[in-house]
Amino acid sequence: MSEPVIALHTVKKNYQDVPVLDIPRLELPAGIYWLQGENGAGKTTCMKVMAGLIPFKGEIRLRGDVSSKDHPVAFRRLINYAEAEPFYPAFLTGRDLLELYLGTKGGDRRLIGEIAERMGVHVFVNNPVSTYSSGMLKKLSLLLAFTGNPAVILLDEPLITIDTRTLAIMYDLVRTWHANGTTFVITSHQPLDPNEVALTGTLRITEKNITLN
Repeated sequence: MSEPVIALHTVKKNYQDVPVLDIPRLELPAGIYWLQGENGAGKTTCMKVMAGLIPFKGEIRLRGDVSSKDHPVAFRRLINYAEAEPFYPAFLTGRDLLELYLGTKGGDRRLIGEIAERMGVHVFVNNPVSTYSSGMLKKLSLLLAFTGNPAVILLDEPLITIDTRTLAIMYDLVRTWHANGTTFVITSHQPLDPNEVALTGTLRITEKNITLN
């Protein structure tokens, strides 16, 4: 097996005194992974832990040497997360959020502009997010997930609340970014189209741990 792009070591997450995740070890080489689990199994919590967005016990490493503990800023620059149901401060515009991500994560501004046009985000990006529909919020969330130079992109339920055209664009982006070295972890209650994306493996959350098949 090749070297892991992301490795979780003794990762634990509790809500109050209730354990939600208990992952002794999980190492993922470069690839595209489908994260499965029943409702309430902890898929979204796992995504947020992997992205470094909520506190947890243990350590996660990216590309072998970037530690969630020792290099928190560099770690967060290398991993992007798109929520299933995005929520942003109502007074901000999509442009505000995009500029924030480009300013903190870097990346190719021209390329992101092209993706924004393909998805149709450029039409509403200057409007406050309080005016966005759920589909518009999802498009913005997906666009933000592709900013910077991520080693890993986490997509939580990317197949919901987007139209067929945007879905085809999303699949194309996953294929293109993966070919250029980005690893994906995707949650979805719906099967991922095997004609659109070739999975490296399936991850399943059971008993608060994750197994790779």
